Amino acid sequence: MSGNGGAESFETLIIGGAQAGLSTGYHLRKRGLRFLIVDGSERIGDAWRKRWDSLRLFSPAKFDGLVGMKFPAPPNHFPTKDEMGDYLEAYAAKFELPVRSGMRVDKLFQRDGVFVVRAGDVEIEANQVVVAMGNYQSHRVPAFAGELRPDIVQLHSCDYRNPAQLRDGGVLIAGAGNSGAEIAKELVGRHEIWMAGPPTGEVPLKFNSLAGRAILARLVFRVLFHRVLTVKTPIGRKARPKMLNHAAPLIRVKGKELAALGVKRVGRVTAVRDGLPVLEDGQVVNVANVVWCTGYHPGFSWIDLDVFNERREVIHDAGVVPGTPGLYFVGLHFLYAMSSAMIHGVGRDAGRIVDTLAARAPANALRAVAG
Repeated sequence: MSGNGGAESFETLIIGGAQAGLSTGYHLRKRGLRFLIVDGSERIGDAWRKRWDSLRLFSPAKFDGLVGMKFPAPPNHFPTKDEMGDYLEAYAAKFELPVRSGMRVDKLFQRDGVFVVRAGDVEIEANQVVVAMGNYQSHRVPAFAGELRPDIVQLHSCDYRNPAQLRDGGVLIAGAGNSGAEIAKELVGRHEIWMAGPPTGEVPLKFNSLAGRAILARLVFRVLFHRVLTVKTPIGRKARPKMLNHAAPLIRVKGKELAALGVKRVGRVTAVRDGLPVLEDGQVVNVANVVWCTGYHPGFSWIDLDVFNERREVIHDAGVVPGTPGLYFVGLHFLYAMSSAMIHGVGRDAGRIVDTLAARAPANALRAVAG
């Protein structure tokens, strides 16, 4: 179906083809709504495959299946990043979800009351748009990173793959959250390691123990993250601002383990002096490598709509944008609950958003899905 100036037109367009977008597509397919999913990766699941080689999910396989399809592994297996990528690809194939890969969106705007997505020289129009992406689209590094000596290898955690990327010599891990802890543990024995930044707290149990798995399953994933910490509960509303602005507590690799392995804990990296990183206490750290585990920006600069507050955060009510009818978000951190950006929580948000979206769709949009 063509729209303005020959542009393709769909009732609903989903931007993002990972777990949030595929979950939304599943629910749209069940309702018979005509939609298209566009994604910038060359292959479904590449957002997972392109992370560091040794990465495993923090949740066991019993929590890693999307609605309608279990994860094909023993319940307490922690999937690798490649296994997760392959699962997403198989999920899209099973439910025949129309995904156009290799289509990176440059701009989302409105024209004559219709949403328009521009990707290169292609335009697609839609009456409703779901931005199905997390908060982790654009990496963040401090401005002074550019002042480090050119012989120091610098990588953000999103670009780190394995130890072979680093030079001989010390490594400063800037950031003390889960990514920093996991990478620090992998590099121990090969390099002298400093891990910079304030403690983020820890989940108070052994992650891979029998008791740990049971508590995670019954209390943390099913109850605390999914039903207690939500925008509908007083405790969830109180906790949400902190959880949106602070690193998550350490889950698998704990502080005592890192200390026993010889990782040195130091304060924040605050500056550069003579080409070397400087800590908040004034100490200069002479290292050959810096891995920035300093977080991400949402990366929504391509959204040319009045949907942001003064901090460039999306203004939404559990994923529904009140000031822009027809625009929705799925996959953002704590969109509705602490589980919103997690594999086991995103499907519930997607179903809720599709319920709202379907109520707005005209009767003639209830037709067979076309890709």
